[in-house]
Amino acid sequence: MKLNPKIAAPIGILVLSILGTAALIASKSSVETETAKAPPPLIRAIDVRTETLELTVPAQGTVAPRTESNLIAQVSGQIVEVSPKFANGGFFEKGDLLARIDPRDYELGLATANVEVAQTQFRFSQEQEESEVAQAEWARVGQGSPSDLVLRKPQLAQARASLDAARARYQMAKLHLERTEIRAPFAGRVRSKAVDVGQVVNPNTPLGRIYAIDYAEIRLPIPDPELQYLNLSLYRTDQPEITDGPRVDLHADFAGNHYTWEGRVVRVEGEIDPQTRMINLVARVDDPYGVPEDASRPPLAVGLYVEADIGGKTVNNAIVLPRSALRGLKRVLVVDDERLYFREVKVLRADRESVIITSGLKAGERVCISPLDTVVDGMRVRSSAEVEGGVG
Repeated sequence: MKLNPKIAAPIGILVLSILGTAALIASKSSVETETAKAPPPLIRAIDVRTETLELTVPAQGTVAPRTESNLIAQVSGQIVEVSPKFANGGFFEKGDLLARIDPRDYELGLATANVEVAQTQFRFSQEQEESEVAQAEWARVGQGSPSDLVLRKPQLAQARASLDAARARYQMAKLHLERTEIRAPFAGRVRSKAVDVGQVVNPNTPLGRIYAIDYAEIRLPIPDPELQYLNLSLYRTDQPEITDGPRVDLHADFAGNHYTWEGRVVRVEGEIDPQTRMINLVARVDDPYGVPEDASRPPLAVGLYVEADIGGKTVNNAIVLPRSALRGLKRVLVVDDERLYFREVKVLRADRESVIITSGLKAGERVCISPLDTVVDGMRVRSSAEVEGGVG
């Protein structure tokens, strides 16, 4: 029986598909599965190098005068003269006349005291002569031992005491006259003036406030652990101040520019602050208002806020690494033959940016500075050449 072509064509296609599928299944090769391997982590490493390092201790403070005084009137009277230097901000030298109180009353007082001295001097000389005459008379006609009254010894002592009192009043009148001139006790500058010409003052009236300019002082508080980095002795010595204290570099921004001044630590204050637990060092800068070699630099003015770098001890063979190199308190990761190994080190100092190591590493070794979540001693890594050389 002959099949209908419409039926035979689909059947043929189906048979051919079955035979092709069977042939593909029969000819397939076996597939071997392989687990994918993750590459070792890529890290950044830095070469270790040693250097001689001078430690510094940071601090901040405000410039203050070494001496500041109130000018006080010691006698009463009217202000008749004021020096042009005696003005807010004015400079003066030691001994300069700053103000004068009307001296006429005190000149008259001095003249009167001088007359009194002359009178008492005359009476004393007269008593001396009378005493000598009495002694001579008694030696000529007297018998036995004369009394002091006969020899006029009490009268002579009274005249001598009157003369001494008159001379003392003369010196007091002279002192009062001298005090009508208010002179500078040191070279300095006027902070404020409280009087002017025509004003009447009494003893203890404030005339103004002045401060010395021979040197300035800056009080620098530091935490007590920072003392280990400084060459400072805290024991009592025969010297009133430290003569070879650490150098201090002072920095400040003024009038839109950055400036530096150099000073030295001259003393350590007497106690630890009970609230902040800080120790105060006092740095000194000589002649803060003197014209420097660089005339563009302003004076180290009183009241200026400054930042300070206090020079400390010198460390030989020190290693400075970024803070990220430290793992925990005293371990680093050393890269050796593309593997990481933990290494114990001695940390001298660590801050937010860097760490100073004094032992545990050698020059030429490489240290990992990349953050890693999980580290196994001896794990394989790939080091990047992005960071070359050490950190100074």
